[in-house]
Amino acid sequence: MAQPIPPSCDDSAPAPLPVRIGRRVFITPFLPRPRLRRLVRLYAGLYLYGLSGALLIAADLGAMPWDVLHQGLALHTGLSVGTCSVLVGALLMLAWIPLRQRPGLGTLSNVVVVGLSVDASLWWLPDVGHLAARSAYLVLGIVACAVATGCYIGARLGPGPRDGLMTGLAARGWSVRLARTCIEVAVVATGVLLGGTLGVGTLLFAVAIGPLAQVFLPLLDIKPPAGRG
Repeated sequence: MAQPIPPSCDDSAPAPLPVRIGRRVFITPFLPRPRLRRLVRLYAGLYLYGLSGALLIAADLGAMPWDVLHQGLALHTGLSVGTCSVLVGALLMLAWIPLRQRPGLGTLSNVVVVGLSVDASLWWLPDVGHLAARSAYLVLGIVACAVATGCYIGARLGPGPRDGLMTGLAARGWSVRLARTCIEVAVVATGVLLGGTLGVGTLLFAVAIGPLAQVFLPLLDIKPPAGRG
């Protein structure tokens, strides 16, 4: 949910607030202040991220990299794209165990909410056939994804399951660029082989999402409380 890689995997993104217990550092078990604003920002961002994916799918000009995989899985399983997104996210969480990545509330919420949002949005979005309308969906989807990324990363409540896979590999000695590239190429290639939609929209998303997210991330970041660093 994605690049080269979606900005949600940007290594410059703010980290969730940690708490130190003895010699180990854990994702904070409580909601740092301002609590309500963080929760609103998190769930608005996750819903908007699912909506952005649905817009690209409905445009039928090429889905986001991870949604290419989700589409392909949906074609072969009979499940919805959103359900496949949830299942893939849950499986990726298992990959976090050997990589020693630490989930937060935002991580667990990401697994569920984005997939539900994709399905809900595909249900209510009007069908479009004209190229101009499909192009509008594509542009709106890319911009919405950038805003969504700023919201849910800016809440600082934990990375998404796909983000943690990349950062986990980076922590094992991979460069961030190499980890991103390998993951995204593998995901898109698998999705295409399964019948997912790869097209100009996928490429435009990959090119535009980084610069757009760079605009929204600082605008939507919720700074940690004074003294927390």
